[in-house]
Amino acid sequence: MPVAAETAVRALTLLEVSAGHTLVINGAAGGVGTAAVQFARDRNATVIGTASPANHDFLRSLGAMPTTYGAGVVDRVRALAPAGVDLAFDVAGQGALPELIELTGSPERVLTIADPQAGQYGVPYTSGGGQRSYQALGEAARLFTQGRFTLPVARTFPLADAPQAHRISEQGHVRGKLVLLLD
Repeated sequence: MPVAAETAVRALTLLEVSAGHTLVINGAAGGVGTAAVQFARDRNATVIGTASPANHDFLRSLGAMPTTYGAGVVDRVRALAPAGVDLAFDVAGQGALPELIELTGSPERVLTIADPQAGQYGVPYTSGGGQRSYQALGEAARLFTQGRFTLPVARTFPLADAPQAHRISEQGHVRGKLVLLLD
């Protein structure tokens, strides 16, 4: 939970997400995406989240408007946000940066943690380093105590099965977090 919360808050802070913004989160049902949806909604932003259809009800329960990713995503997002999209956060990679730039109108309005091709498009990439958001856990705790933050555990693994957990993580499409249990 700490890594997902810190990454989400850092990204939203770098994007300067605030009330009135419409934000697209590409990969909204994973651990970081789930946290980002909830933190963005706390900032009174409208959130559109891309995810597989099996995760759409889950995203709605968090206050996001879901849509599927892939071919036609620009048209689907525009149908959900006819006034336009202000910002985009790419959590999933998968080559979505051109579409997110098209939706926001500028690579500076997009941020990724997942696409190593970010520089090719002029999109900022964040991996932490000196940009850590130390207030993230406090924000998560505040929302949790108000019943407004959850980070589901998709599956647990004994430490010996860490390679399997890593393979599943690399495949994507995980709702929430994969957790390694220490014996």
